[in-house]
Amino acid sequence: MTPAVTGLDTLVSDHYLPIVATRTDSGGGRMSAEQRRASVLAAAVEEFAHGGLTGTSTESIAERAGISQPYLFRLYPTKKALFLAVIDDVFRRTATHFERAAGELTGEAALETMKESYQELLADPTYLLNQLQAYSGCYDPDIQVAARNGFHRLWDTVIRITGLPTDEIRLFFAYGMLINIIAAMDLAVIDEQWAQMVCTPTPPGSATGALKPATLKPAAPRPEAPEPPTP
Repeated sequence: MTPAVTGLDTLVSDHYLPIVATRTDSGGGRMSAEQRRASVLAAAVEEFAHGGLTGTSTESIAERAGISQPYLFRLYPTKKALFLAVIDDVFRRTATHFERAAGELTGEAALETMKESYQELLADPTYLLNQLQAYSGCYDPDIQVAARNGFHRLWDTVIRITGLPTDEIRLFFAYGMLINIIAAMDLAVIDEQWAQMVCTPTPPGSATGALKPATLKPAAPRPEAPEPPTP
C-alpha cells in the first residue's frame, strides 16, 4: 500500500519546516538554543524512525541537525531523553491533528472526520515508523511510561472531542491500530484474497475503507465434496 500523498506538502510544511528552517535571533545570524532543540528534534524524528533507540547513533542525529555531538548533549542530556521527546512529539502531533480535523464537530461526525484524516498523518512515513518504534521500545520502563502517557493524552483528547461511549472509542483505536499494521506491511498492494479481506472495512464506513484495494476479487467457490459411490 502506497500511502496517499494528499495533503503531504501541507503536513510537512505545517509540522516540520518551521522546525528545521534556519531562523535568526534578534542578535544576529545564529539560532537560539530553543531553535536548536527544535532542529535536533526534527533530525531525531528522521533518524529514530528507521533505527529506533538502539539502532540510531547520536552522531547521525547531530550530523543531520548540523551541530556537533557535544552540543547535542547540551540540548538533550542522553540519547534516551531525545527518543522520549520524539515519542512525545508523535502523540502530541496525533492529538493536534485530530483536533484540527474535527473542528467544531462532536459525536459520530467528529469520529468519522478523524478516521478519514488519519490518512494524512500516514502520508508521512516517519510518523508511522516512530509510532511503531514507541510501542516496540516499551521493553524499556522509561519508554513504556512515555508511550502510556502519550496514549493516555490521545485517548482523553478523542473522548473530549467526541463525547462518545467508551466502546465506540475503543473500536476507533482498534481500527487505528489495524490501519497501522496494514500500512506497515503495505497490504493493500498485495493481490491476494487474505490481504484484501484484511483491508476491507468492517463495519462499513470504518477508517480502513480508505486502505482497501480499488477492486476486491470475489472469493473462489470451494469445490464440492464428491458424493460417495452408491453401493
